[in-house]
Amino acid sequence: MIHYYWDVFLELIRTPFQHVELIWGIVPLYFGLLLNELTSGKANFRTAIQTGFSFLWAAAQWLYPYFRPHATGARQIEWGSMPGINLVVTILVIAFGAAALFSGIRRRYPKYGSFLGYTRFSNYFMITIFAIQAHYPELGWTWDRLIAIALFALPIWLILHFGLMPIRK
Repeated sequence: MIHYYWDVFLELIRTPFQHVELIWGIVPLYFGLLLNELTSGKANFRTAIQTGFSFLWAAAQWLYPYFRPHATGARQIEWGSMPGINLVVTILVIAFGAAALFSGIRRRYPKYGSFLGYTRFSNYFMITIFAIQAHYPELGWTWDRLIAIALFALPIWLILHFGLMPIRK
Protein backbone atom coordinates (compact mmCIF):
# COMPACT_ATOMS: atom_id res chain seq x y z
CA MET A 1 0.00 0.00 0.00
CA ILE A 2 2.78 2.46 0.88
CA HIS A 3 4.41 1.55 -2.43
CA TYR A 4 1.28 2.71 -4.27
CA TYR A 5 1.27 6.08 -2.49
CA TRP A 6 5.01 6.43 -3.11
CA ASP A 7 4.32 6.03 -6.86
CA VAL A 8 1.55 8.63 -6.66
CA PHE A 9 3.88 11.00 -4.80
CA LEU A 10 6.66 10.51 -7.36
CA GLU A 11 4.20 11.21 -10.16
CA LEU A 12 3.38 14.58 -8.55
CA ILE A 13 7.07 15.45 -8.20
CA ARG A 14 8.18 14.11 -11.59
CA THR A 15 5.41 15.47 -13.86
CA PRO A 16 6.44 19.17 -13.90
CA PHE A 17 9.94 18.20 -15.07
CA GLN A 18 8.60 16.13 -17.95
CA HIS A 19 6.90 19.14 -19.57
CA VAL A 20 8.90 22.24 -20.51
CA GLU A 21 5.94 24.58 -20.00
CA LEU A 22 5.78 23.58 -16.32
CA ILE A 23 9.50 23.75 -15.52
CA TRP A 24 9.63 27.56 -15.37
CA GLY A 25 6.92 27.55 -12.75
CA ILE A 26 8.27 24.78 -10.53
CA VAL A 27 12.01 25.55 -10.39
CA PRO A 28 11.60 28.82 -8.41
CA LEU A 29 9.49 26.90 -5.89
CA TYR A 30 12.35 24.46 -5.34
CA PHE A 31 14.74 27.38 -4.85
CA GLY A 32 12.23 28.90 -2.43
CA LEU A 33 12.01 25.61 -0.53
CA LEU A 34 15.79 25.44 -0.23
CA LEU A 35 16.05 29.10 0.79
CA ASN A 36 13.25 28.69 3.34
CA GLU A 37 14.87 25.61 4.82
CA LEU A 38 18.12 27.52 5.27
CA THR A 39 16.47 30.35 7.22
CA SER A 40 15.32 30.46 10.79
CA GLY A 41 12.32 28.38 11.79
CA LYS A 42 10.90 31.36 13.66
CA ALA A 43 8.23 33.52 12.08
CA ASN A 44 9.55 36.86 10.93
CA PHE A 45 8.75 39.42 8.29
CA ARG A 46 11.43 38.23 5.86
CA THR A 47 10.00 34.72 5.88
CA ALA A 48 6.52 36.19 5.37
CA ILE A 49 7.80 37.92 2.22
CA GLN A 50 9.29 34.61 1.03
CA THR A 51 6.00 32.82 1.62
CA GLY A 52 4.01 35.55 -0.10
CA PHE A 53 6.25 35.52 -3.16
CA SER A 54 6.18 31.71 -3.46
CA PHE A 55 2.41 31.56 -3.13
CA LEU A 56 1.80 34.37 -5.62
CA TRP A 57 4.33 32.87 -8.06
CA ALA A 58 2.60 29.49 -7.95
CA ALA A 59 -0.86 31.05 -8.37
CA ALA A 60 0.33 33.12 -11.34
CA GLN A 61 1.66 29.97 -12.99
CA TRP A 62 -1.64 28.20 -12.39
CA LEU A 63 -3.67 31.08 -13.84
CA TYR A 64 -1.50 31.73 -16.90
CA PRO A 65 -2.98 28.93 -19.09
CA TYR A 66 -6.44 30.44 -18.59
CA PHE A 67 -5.58 33.86 -20.04
CA ARG A 68 -7.27 34.21 -23.43
CA PRO A 69 -7.12 37.04 -25.96
CA HIS A 70 -10.11 39.36 -25.80
CA ALA A 71 -11.70 41.15 -28.77
CA THR A 72 -10.01 44.40 -27.70
CA GLY A 73 -6.59 42.76 -27.90
CA ALA A 74 -6.21 42.60 -24.12
CA ARG A 75 -5.98 39.27 -22.35
CA GLN A 76 -8.46 38.21 -19.70
CA ILE A 77 -8.90 35.14 -17.54
CA GLU A 78 -11.44 32.54 -18.63
CA TRP A 79 -12.65 31.66 -15.14
CA GLY A 80 -15.30 29.25 -16.43
CA SER A 81 -12.76 26.92 -18.02
CA MET A 82 -10.93 26.30 -14.72
CA PRO A 83 -12.18 23.33 -12.68
CA GLY A 84 -13.93 24.43 -9.49
CA ILE A 85 -11.51 22.85 -7.00
CA ASN A 86 -8.54 24.36 -8.87
CA LEU A 87 -10.20 27.78 -8.76
CA VAL A 88 -10.86 27.55 -5.00
CA VAL A 89 -7.29 26.41 -4.25
CA THR A 90 -5.84 29.14 -6.49
CA ILE A 91 -7.94 31.85 -4.83
CA LEU A 92 -6.89 30.61 -1.36
CA VAL A 93 -3.23 30.59 -2.38
CA ILE A 94 -3.53 34.12 -3.79
CA ALA A 95 -5.25 35.33 -0.60
CA PHE A 96 -2.65 33.78 1.72
CA GLY A 97 0.21 34.87 -0.54
CA ALA A 98 -0.99 38.47 -0.74
CA ALA A 99 -1.59 38.59 3.02
CA ALA A 100 1.88 37.17 3.75
CA LEU A 101 3.62 39.50 1.29
CA PHE A 102 1.70 42.54 2.52
CA SER A 103 2.41 41.61 6.17
CA GLY A 104 6.09 41.16 5.46
CA ILE A 105 6.38 44.47 3.64
CA ARG A 106 4.36 46.32 6.31
CA ARG A 107 6.26 44.49 9.04
CA ARG A 108 2.99 43.86 10.83
CA TYR A 109 0.72 40.82 10.88
CA PRO A 110 -3.06 41.01 11.00
CA LYS A 111 -4.71 39.79 14.20
CA TYR A 112 -4.11 36.01 14.46
CA GLY A 113 -2.04 36.19 11.26
CA SER A 114 1.47 35.53 12.56
CA PHE A 115 1.29 32.03 11.03
CA LEU A 116 1.96 33.79 7.70
CA GLY A 117 5.58 34.16 8.78
CA TYR A 118 6.10 30.42 9.19
CA THR A 119 7.35 29.62 5.74
CA ARG A 120 9.77 26.77 6.05
CA PHE A 121 7.51 24.08 4.69
CA SER A 122 4.91 25.95 2.66
CA ASN A 123 6.82 25.42 -0.58
CA TYR A 124 6.57 21.65 -0.12
CA PHE A 125 2.82 21.93 -0.52
CA MET A 126 3.13 24.31 -3.49
CA ILE A 127 5.52 21.87 -5.18
CA THR A 128 3.38 18.80 -4.57
CA ILE A 129 0.16 20.37 -5.80
CA PHE A 130 1.80 22.30 -8.65
CA ALA A 131 1.12 19.79 -11.45
CA ILE A 132 -2.45 19.25 -10.24
CA GLN A 133 -3.14 22.97 -10.08
CA ALA A 134 -1.43 23.65 -13.41
CA HIS A 135 -4.27 21.47 -14.72
CA TYR A 136 -2.00 19.12 -16.54
CA PRO A 137 -4.40 16.86 -18.44
CA GLU A 138 -3.63 13.54 -16.78
CA LEU A 139 -3.51 14.95 -13.26
CA GLY A 140 -6.40 16.16 -11.18
CA TRP A 141 -7.43 16.30 -7.57
CA THR A 142 -8.01 12.81 -6.16
CA TRP A 143 -8.08 11.41 -2.65
CA ASP A 144 -5.06 9.24 -3.48
CA ARG A 145 -2.99 12.30 -4.39
CA LEU A 146 -4.11 14.18 -1.30
CA ILE A 147 -3.25 11.18 0.90
CA ALA A 148 0.18 10.85 -0.75
CA ILE A 149 0.93 14.55 -0.14
CA ALA A 150 -0.07 14.25 3.52
CA LEU A 151 1.62 10.88 4.02
CA PHE A 152 5.02 12.04 2.81
CA ALA A 153 4.95 15.53 4.37
CA LEU A 154 6.54 14.45 7.65
CA PRO A 155 9.28 12.24 6.14
CA ILE A 156 10.23 14.94 3.63
CA TRP A 157 10.26 17.57 6.37
CA LEU A 158 12.51 15.38 8.53
CA ILE A 159 14.91 14.80 5.63
CA LEU A 160 15.07 18.51 4.85
CA HIS A 161 15.29 19.57 8.48
CA PHE A 162 18.06 17.21 9.52
CA GLY A 163 19.77 17.03 6.14
CA LEU A 164 20.22 20.80 5.95
CA MET A 165 20.96 21.29 9.65
CA PRO A 166 24.75 21.39 9.16
CA ILE A 167 24.49 24.41 6.83
CA ARG A 168 21.66 26.18 8.65
CA LYS A 169 22.63 28.70 11.29
